Amino acid sequence: MKTNHSTNVSRREFLQQAATGAAGLAIGLGVTGFQNAPGKAKIPVGVELYSVREECKVDFPGTLAAVAKIGFKGVEFAGYWGRSAKELRKMLDDNGIVACGTHTPYETFLPEKIDATIEFNQIIGNKFLICPSMSARTRNDWIAKAEMFNGIADKLKPHGMWTGYHSHAQDYHKVEGETIWDIFFTHTKPEVIMQLDTANTAEGGADPVAVLNKYPGRVRSIHIKPFGTGPEAVIGEDKIDWPGVFGFCESVGGTKWYVVEHETSSKPVETLKRTYAALKQLGKV
Repeated sequence: MKTNHSTNVSRREFLQQAATGAAGLAIGLGVTGFQNAPGKAKIPVGVELYSVREECKVDFPGTLAAVAKIGFKGVEFAGYWGRSAKELRKMLDDNGIVACGTHTPYETFLPEKIDATIEFNQIIGNKFLICPSMSARTRNDWIAKAEMFNGIADKLKPHGMWTGYHSHAQDYHKVEGETIWDIFFTHTKPEVIMQLDTANTAEGGADPVAVLNKYPGRVRSIHIKPFGTGPEAVIGEDKIDWPGVFGFCESVGGTKWYVVEHETSSKPVETLKRTYAALKQLGKV
């Protein structure tokens, strides 16, 4: 997700609001030739629920069921639509899917809230607690943030959980000669997940594949999002180097989940169906 996207509700606002409310497809750019190696287990594919945020507001259980029916194996939460952890877990179990992540607001990682955050994620069965956005002014401020997340990683480790940070375009701006992304991830432990968002990275002027290749083993979860060819384009119809992305994730990335996100479609559920069909043609599902 992007915090500065021109949708009706920004990502940060959406997280806060939701949390407080308690295949005939033409694949372009030559990606059709990139298939999983024979016999190699496929990386499971989930959906970031911000993709269907308006649908979740109207009918959260129905939207969750629709995502599962398409064939996706998990969902990454961006808010909880007033449901308790036990209610969420029941809905996941009823639909035969799992929580493949939560976009957990920065504030819920703070010392006074972290224990409750851990308990909530234990109940829903989630292992990946990803901070969707945060801000700092100076290089030293970002290093302090990195040290904080090293401590969070240590606290989560006994629970079999991981923390991480999600990329936005602004994370590729330079502070004192170095990108925010590089400052943060060169000062965090390997246990801190680098959740790169392909479209946000490209929007920030960086090459997603080049950024990935700087950090082998750290991309346990990645947002696979189209970029550059209009609001309805899906994976393979856009400008991302998908062979490069998939090749990294399936060799040295340490990737455990592909997380589909699509923010701009006027028909989000139909677009998720088209995305699934595209991934099927690519041999990813």
